[in-house]
Amino acid sequence: MEEFFGAKTSLKICGITNKEDAQLLVDHRIDALGFNFWPQSKRYLSPDKASFSTQFSGQILRVGVFVNAEQSDILKLLTSSIIDVAQLHGDENIAYCQQFSEHGFPFIKAIGVKDINSLKNLPEYRADAILLDAHAPQVYGGTGDTFDWDLAKKVILENPELPIILAGGITTENAALATSQVHPCALDVASGAELSPGIKDFKKVISIQNAIRSVT
Repeated sequence: MEEFFGAKTSLKICGITNKEDAQLLVDHRIDALGFNFWPQSKRYLSPDKASFSTQFSGQILRVGVFVNAEQSDILKLLTSSIIDVAQLHGDENIAYCQQFSEHGFPFIKAIGVKDINSLKNLPEYRADAILLDAHAPQVYGGTGDTFDWDLAKKVILENPELPIILAGGITTENAALATSQVHPCALDVASGAELSPGIKDFKKVISIQNAIRSVT
């Protein structure tokens, strides 16, 4: 996990819905994958169908994406070796998030960036990383929209010890620019690497991976 949050920009492919795509991500040495456990997502994977993830333990960082979920549901997946890290992608407040930190469970807090006021008090979440995504009320990401990357650069400059993941509209066309301009610890890609929601396009995956490598 330390390598994913390290100095070089890593790549997380989110919205995995099947074992075959997960295996290919491992084979291509992608840094992390994401399973979306929010039932209203177009890329929803039910927890009972995610058990195949256990066979990839130690081979790739496995992130579970949750939106305003019961903490007990998240902890069940963390402790059963289905995921390594929780990504809290809803309206979870600081107090909710701090409970994970206090109990030693790794997590990423996602923030929908509307303006500079969206980015206050980020260290108070005590997250292992902060993910910055386009502001998408009621949808919670996965829209393919970007936001003002200057805001992400400002966050990184003001919080040099806090790993920042950049999401929102990352594609084969802009992945290199996102990496070179923002210098996040990782890019998080869903729609920009798909054939259809939940089905990955590995030509796009490899293209994005190569784009990151070309500038890091």
